[in-house]
Order: sequence, then C-alpha cells, then structure tokens
Amino acid sequence: MNCRVKTDRCPAPTNGTSLGASPVLRSPHAPFGFRTSRSPRAAFSLLEVMIAGGIFFMAIFAILDLVSGTLRNARALRRVDVDAGMVAAQVCNTNKLYEGTSSGDFGNLYPDYSWETYTSEVATNHLFQVDIAVRRRGLQQPVDKMSIFFYAPDSPSSGFGRPTFR
Repeated sequence: MNCRVKTDRCPAPTNGTSLGASPVLRSPHAPFGFRTSRSPRAAFSLLEVMIAGGIFFMAIFAILDLVSGTLRNARALRRVDVDAGMVAAQVCNTNKLYEGTSSGDFGNLYPDYSWETYTSEVATNHLFQVDIAVRRRGLQQPVDKMSIFFYAPDSPSSGFGRPTFR
C-alpha cells in the first residue's frame, strides 16, 4: 500500500466500496447473496424471549396468588365468631345468680345464634358453676361451650344440686 507521510489515512481498499463506507465481508456460513457486517447486531433469539416471558408470568401469578391468600386471611380475621365468653361477660355483670336455666339470643348482631346457661351452686359458700352453651339454628351440637365458677355472696343459697349439661 502506498501511504502518504503527511496524512494518517491510507486509501480505502478497492473492492467496490466508496471511500467513507466500511468494507463488507462475505460470511462463509451465510447463504448466497447475504452479506454480514464486521460488527454483528446484538439481539435475543425467540427462544430466549419465550423463556424470559414464561419466567415473568410465573412470577406474576405467584405474587397474585400470595396477595389473594393474604386478602382471604385478612377477611377471615375480620369476622368475629360467636363465643361463649360473650355470655360469660353478661353473667358476670350481675351481682346475683339464681340456680336454674336461662336462655336468650344475640339479637341482630348474630341472628342465627342462641345461648343457654345452667347455673348451680357447688358449695355452701355461694360458689356457683355456670355452664354456657352457644347453639346455632339447625345444628344439634353446641358451637361453643364454657364452664365458669363465680362467687356471688349476694345470691340466695338453695342447697346443692347441679343439672347435667347437654
């Protein structure tokens, strides 16, 4: 090649390209008439894109399932079930207990539920046992049961005897 001393540039090769264009090489692996440039373009193959999309959608559906489960659990925690402790709190608010049975319901708060109490004196010192059963309409077995001991000195004493809890 003949390079001039005063310039840094050598003349372009004479393979049919213009002076400013980069030379085009023929690839031995390319089919007829296709040419490749010296710098290959960076791109993803269809298989790589499909695998990445599959991983993305699996992760999105896993996150949606987790959020759905969390919302379902939060909704279950918000719902307050009927508890025999609600009736026990009512019984303990009174200063006098009487032996026998009593029943009632929870009003509009829990319309399908009712409660029954069996009160009996277990000792001569005004110690009472109160058995509480909460029932749901249509079910034979109680939903919740509880037995509490309650000291009520102002209650009348009528002796011993305890009804059986069913």
